[in-house]
Amino acid sequence: MYQIILRLIPKKIRNHVYEILALSRMRVHKERFLGVYLITSFFVSLAIALFVFGFFHTNITIGFFSSFIILLLGFYFTFSLKADATAKFVERVLPDALQLMSSNLRAGLTTDKALLLSARPEFGVLSEEINGIGKKIALGEDIGVAMMDMTKQFRSDKLRKTFYLVVTGLRSGGELTDLLDQTAENLRQEQFLDEKIRTNVLMYVIFIFSAIGVGAPILFGLSSFLVGVIEKNLSLVELPDTAAISLPITFSETPVPASFVLLFAIVSLVTTSILGSLVLGLIAKGKEIYGIKFIPILVIMTLSIFFLTRFLIGLVLGDLFGLS
Repeated sequence: MYQIILRLIPKKIRNHVYEILALSRMRVHKERFLGVYLITSFFVSLAIALFVFGFFHTNITIGFFSSFIILLLGFYFTFSLKADATAKFVERVLPDALQLMSSNLRAGLTTDKALLLSARPEFGVLSEEINGIGKKIALGEDIGVAMMDMTKQFRSDKLRKTFYLVVTGLRSGGELTDLLDQTAENLRQEQFLDEKIRTNVLMYVIFIFSAIGVGAPILFGLSSFLVGVIEKNLSLVELPDTAAISLPITFSETPVPASFVLLFAIVSLVTTSILGSLVLGLIAKGKEIYGIKFIPILVIMTLSIFFLTRFLIGLVLGDLFGLS
C-alpha cells in the first residue's frame, strides 16, 4: 500500500527525502519508513482535525491540511537537523583523525594502513566509514576514489574539501604527513574561531529572545487591553441631540473592535516567534534551520506572557474601568 502512495510523490522530492534519511544515518528501509510515516500522518491529521472541529467548530479541511503539513515539515526538519548534527560531530573529530593518520605515516606505515589504523571507536560514524574505505581498498578500489566516496555520506563541505586536499596531496606525491598536520591544525583553529564567534553573538541572541519572548507580548497585552477599554467607554457615551448637531464630532463604536485586535496580536506574536526563531538559528549556528527548536518555546512563552499580562491588568484595573 505504501508503494502506491509513494508513487504520488514526485521522484525528485522522494530522492531528496531518501538522501536526508541516509545522511541522518537511519538504519531503516527508506521506502517503507517514508510510506508508513505518510499513512500515519494522514490518520493523525484527520483525528486532530475532527478533535478541533468538535471543540472549536473550525473547518475540517483547513485543520486536516494544516496538521498534515506541520507533521511533514516536522519529519523533514527532524532528520535534516540529525544529518547536520552527524556532520558537525565528524567535523569535530576530524582533526584528531588526521593527526593520528599523520603519526601512523611517520611510524612507517603505508597510506592505506595509516588510514585504517586511524579509525578509533571514539570517532563514531567517522570510524565506521574509514573501516568501509578499508573494505573497498581490499576489493581493489583506488584509495582516492574510496575516500571521496566516503565524503558523500555526510552533509559536510569541510569534510569533502579536507579529503580532496588529502587525495590531491597523495596523488601529487607531496609530503603527506606535513599536509595532514597543517590541515588538522587549521581545522582546530577554525573550530576555536567558531566558538569565539558564538560567544560574541550571545548577547544578540539574548536580546532578540528577550524582545520577542517578553517585550512584544507585554506591549501587545497592554495595547489590546487599552482598545477594550476605549471600545467599552465609547459605547457608553451618549450626547444630547442638540450637542450632536452643534459639535463637528461624533461618538460611536470604534471601527476596529477589540476582538480583531486580540486576534491580530495573537497572529503577530506567533509570526514573530517563528521568524525570530529562524533569525536566532542563523545568528547562533549559521543556518536558519537550527532555529526550528526555538519555535515551540517562543510561541508558548509569548502567548503565555500575553494572556498573563491581560489577566493581571484586568485584575488590577478591571474595577477602575468597569471591565471586571
